[in-house]
Amino acid sequence: LYRPFIEYFEETPMMVAVLTYMSYGILTIFGYVRDFLRHWKIERCHIASEKEEQKDFVPLYQDFENFYTRNIYMRIRDNWNRPICSVPGAKMDLMERATYDYNWTFEYTGWVVQDVINLGSYNYLGFAENTGPCADSAAEVTMKYGVGVASTRQEIGNLDRHEEMEKQVARFLGVESAMAFGMGFATNSMNIPALVGKGCLILSDELNHASLVLGARLSGSTIRVFKHNNMQSLEKLLREAIVHGQPRTHRPWKKILIVVEGIYSMEGSIVRLPEVIALKKRYRAYLYLDEAHSIGALGPRGRGVVDYFGLDPCDVDVMMGTFTKSFGAAGGYIAGKRELIEYLRSHSHSAVYATSMSPPVVEQIITSMKCIMGEDGTTIGSERLQQLAENTVYFRKRLREMGFIIYGNNDSPVVPMMLYMPAKIGAFGREMLKRNIGVVVVGFPATPIIESRARFCISAGHSKNMLDQALNIISEVGDLLQLKYSRHRLQPSSARPFDDDVYEDIDD
Repeated sequence: LYRPFIEYFEETPMMVAVLTYMSYGILTIFGYVRDFLRHWKIERCHIASEKEEQKDFVPLYQDFENFYTRNIYMRIRDNWNRPICSVPGAKMDLMERATYDYNWTFEYTGWVVQDVINLGSYNYLGFAENTGPCADSAAEVTMKYGVGVASTRQEIGNLDRHEEMEKQVARFLGVESAMAFGMGFATNSMNIPALVGKGCLILSDELNHASLVLGARLSGSTIRVFKHNNMQSLEKLLREAIVHGQPRTHRPWKKILIVVEGIYSMEGSIVRLPEVIALKKRYRAYLYLDEAHSIGALGPRGRGVVDYFGLDPCDVDVMMGTFTKSFGAAGGYIAGKRELIEYLRSHSHSAVYATSMSPPVVEQIITSMKCIMGEDGTTIGSERLQQLAENTVYFRKRLREMGFIIYGNNDSPVVPMMLYMPAKIGAFGREMLKRNIGVVVVGFPATPIIESRARFCISAGHSKNMLDQALNIISEVGDLLQLKYSRHRLQPSSARPFDDDVYEDIDD
């Protein structure tokens, strides 16, 4: 079944942009006034600073760099780091906390906010659960192997379950070989330096994740950034790289590596993979695909963005993904040709020096992957994939009908809703929690300064009733805070998810 590739990035309304810049301007002025008061000890300041006897040293804490943290982030800090005390499933329990010094410190009240609808966790297929086959298998393996391995894979930390998991991952992705790592972030930041180095060129999407950016910087390669999902920008950089070669010497680059993500976690957009692969082949570059958010969450068989477009996995040189999201576990993987994986086993810092993955985590990955592949003898996996796809289309369509500005692709379970103004970041998070909905709100520096947003993550664990309840509350809070900015409101229709009308294109 062919699905149109529709993405929405509605332009920020001019008045909203002006008011947002004015808000940050006013906050900055107040910040300088408060810093002046703190300097003369009129207002107390709890931020980390040097002791009086260390004033002559090179400063450990950069005063100006902390300006934003002190004066803007601190006002709305109660929206982050909220401790939960249950499984982060479709619903969760939150520990209530209070602050008596304007968010500098928090105290627990002893109360628990129960049954909060969870629209923040990356629990795409609902495998973050403490009952069912995955939890039972993990418990059984814990009794047999224990929790820790206490060694690296190269020494005596290589379990039979690790070997089985890696074979399963390779089979799941349709590639020759795969290897797993204990941390998703380190999978990127420690493996890119093993693949490229001095004299190599990395072409990176401007919205790539911090782990990819760090890995590229650690590699010592030259980095050039192309506009988000813009194939003309990428082709221009590829042409220039081949025509001009390295700076000064003009020798050809040793390697050119294109680095992209499957689903971009702040934009909700999906990479234009067929075009990227066509360019990679035309200019003989290598492709590194980060499927952290797309693996399990996209494609008719849950095989990620490659499956979504019906492409050959062999066309992607380095397939990377994490087990932390769709599989409800921890860690990440690199997959591809056997030679690539054998090379990384001996050259990757993450493989050589890091402690092996915990056995119950490995078992969670194996069991959840078998569920998705249908090898457990049930249809749980395919039902969850279908449920996630339906929930995603329904939730996005309803939000756009209400008049919110929503970013990203129709099929992406990451749903960013634009808030823009700094005061509305805190207000939206607080008002939603008052109504028992847990959401993630995001601002600068994770987004451009005027593009603050709320980010909803849809799960197969969400029932239609839960989504309807959440949507009604989002609409109520949206009216309260005047968040319905869209000038291209989608007209409500009676179409169910996957009817043709759901994909009706509107001109942004």
